[in-house]
Amino acid sequence: MAKAKTAGEKFNGTAETFETAFKNGTEALKANFEKAVKTYDDILGFQKDTVEAYVKAANVAGKGAETLHNEIYAFSKASIEESIANAKALMASKSAHEAFELQTGYAKSAFDSYISELTKISELLVATGKETLEPIQGRIQAWVDVVQSARAA
Repeated sequence: MAKAKTAGEKFNGTAETFETAFKNGTEALKANFEKAVKTYDDILGFQKDTVEAYVKAANVAGKGAETLHNEIYAFSKASIEESIANAKALMASKSAHEAFELQTGYAKSAFDSYISELTKISELLVATGKETLEPIQGRIQAWVDVVQSARAA
């Protein structure tokens, strides 16, 4: 015949159940806390790398703007000097035909120079834009990796 449990035995069984549940809960809390800390560290690392990427992008953009400024300044200076030289040559011309030929040559030269400068500036802008966006583009994939690792954890 099965023996009925005494109150002491029931209390000990209940105490063991509570102890096991407490131990399991503590282990789960510890594991989840460690996952949360790792995720937090990953996000902090991501933010640090992102700030560095933006600083690098800003430096590239600044250097590109400086190069663009110098290029435009040099072109403007050369253009003004050519214009002054052409005006002096026009003033020294001996006939209307000679002045017309000088002016036609100058207009052609100025137009070719202008088109060449626009091409150079366009290439500079495209190159600077690509270099500026390069560090930032890498951060997009890094963010996807951080989110996926946080979801997997």
